[in-house]
Amino acid sequence: MSPGKLKVGVLGPTGYSGFELARLLLRHPRVDKPVFFGRSEDRRGGPDNLADIFPALSGNGSYALEPFSWNSVRQHSVELLFLATPHEVSRTVVPEAVSQGIRVVDLSGAWRLKQPAHAGVYALPDEDRARAQELAEKAVYGLPELHRARIQGAGLIANPGCYATAVILALAPLLKAGLADRERGIVADAKSGVSGAGKEPTTRTHFVSVADNLSAYGIFTHRHLGEITEQLALGENEITFTPHLLPIPRGILSTIYLHLKRSSRAAEVESCYRDFYAGCCFVRVFRPPKLPEIQFSVNTNYCDLGFCLAPDGERLVVISCEDNLLKGAAGQAIENMNLMYGWGEEEGLV
Repeated sequence: MSPGKLKVGVLGPTGYSGFELARLLLRHPRVDKPVFFGRSEDRRGGPDNLADIFPALSGNGSYALEPFSWNSVRQHSVELLFLATPHEVSRTVVPEAVSQGIRVVDLSGAWRLKQPAHAGVYALPDEDRARAQELAEKAVYGLPELHRARIQGAGLIANPGCYATAVILALAPLLKAGLADRERGIVADAKSGVSGAGKEPTTRTHFVSVADNLSAYGIFTHRHLGEITEQLALGENEITFTPHLLPIPRGILSTIYLHLKRSSRAAEVESCYRDFYAGCCFVRVFRPPKLPEIQFSVNTNYCDLGFCLAPDGERLVVISCEDNLLKGAAGQAIENMNLMYGWGEEEGLV
């Protein structure tokens, strides 16, 4: 252990987001070597070293996958626990972690949603419903551009979903400024690389299904829709969100269509974005006619935003791009850690 450095643990580092999280933590200047806890499902009959699962880590020592137990968490003096686990696992782990004074950044959807109608999509397994509701109310939605001040003092961070991050960041400035005409509806057409579907293979994510193909899924039912409507204070009838699966490993491109309440100039729209994101180190606003592309943001923690305004000044198309495993997951989790401990938001990410 290195004196003065933060002691962190990662439960569930064997998935795509978990690996990115491990990689970022291992190079973070203020973090001691992380403790990697493998769930019983991850360890049964499989490797007990993370480098055997992800050879990219090879050559820099051992990264043992330890059995998860609260005794082990205490023995390692873990101060901050990252959860890269299914939502039902996170829902059972967090109450005990909080009771032991351990801060948590949860990458699952277990604590993102406040409204029961939205949270119900996860079928959460709560033994103590009153305690779970109490924690859900205290959990801070970890989108720094919207909730930076609350993140700084939080004990439980609900890391946002990847699609939700891209759509919320694209729309928040326009809605706050009152420019978007909500009554005419907003359409968010979002496309993600296959890693967004998780590491466990399904018939939808097999190579034969994905290669040379583009498919829509989860129309009107996707779990991230609740995040989008809650964080933007939108009614579900005010936005139509359709996710698609791209035949690429990673990256998200969201194309968002909306009307403005009045005819505006491109300079006004650009100023709206630049003013809203002033001081935000991981949002890049492109000047028209330049538009974001997946290749610009992949393997970075940036969310890139650009737009095209119709000649009538009322129809607006916004493009939002990010890496779903970084700004949409592990990178944003590191941002949240940095804010929780009063460090520079960009530390370990640039």
